Amino acid sequence: MKEKMHIGELYFPGHEEIIKEQVVYQDKLCEYNMTKPSESEKRTALLKEMLGDCGEGVYIEAPFYANFGGHHCHFGKMVYANYHLTCVDDTHIYVGDYTMIGPNVTIATAGHPILPELREKGYQFNMPVHIGRNCWIGAGAIIMPGVSIGDNTVIGAGSVVTKDLPANVVAVGTPCKVMREISEHDREYYYKNRRIGPVNSL
Repeated sequence: MKEKMHIGELYFPGHEEIIKEQVVYQDKLCEYNMTKPSESEKRTALLKEMLGDCGEGVYIEAPFYANFGGHHCHFGKMVYANYHLTCVDDTHIYVGDYTMIGPNVTIATAGHPILPELREKGYQFNMPVHIGRNCWIGAGAIIMPGVSIGDNTVIGAGSVVTKDLPANVVAVGTPCKVMREISEHDREYYYKNRRIGPVNSL
């Protein structure tokens, strides 16, 4: 059953061996969520224990939720996640360097078969999620199983990402679709008619 978790096949997530391992990871996550904001060193140490990979400067605001306590999450360096990140990490989630994740975002790898008889028996399948380098995932976005998002891409708040998205685009909506490419305009304006100004002044 454990092997089937990571190859996209149907399996039973309530298998005794899986649950026994999962509870250990969830206990560590519970410990993380009980830390105080002032305990930054403790949080950093716990993240390195919890996550499958934890790059330098990773910071996840508590509370953080994950099916396997983040054990199947692989975060590059300087990844920031705001409050209430939910990672349904029944299989692997990859997040590239410098990516920012807004509050109340869900990244899901788990799915259930459409056939009612299979769902009644509790079967599940998992597909990995890949989020590129230097992305910005807006508040309340939902990333569905098997999705890949290219580098530098911005996902609008509240979007539901059901299909792969290329690099260097702004994508919004339900289902999430490419609205436009990141362009020279974005080198001059950071928000509507507000100019960026000299970089040295920032």
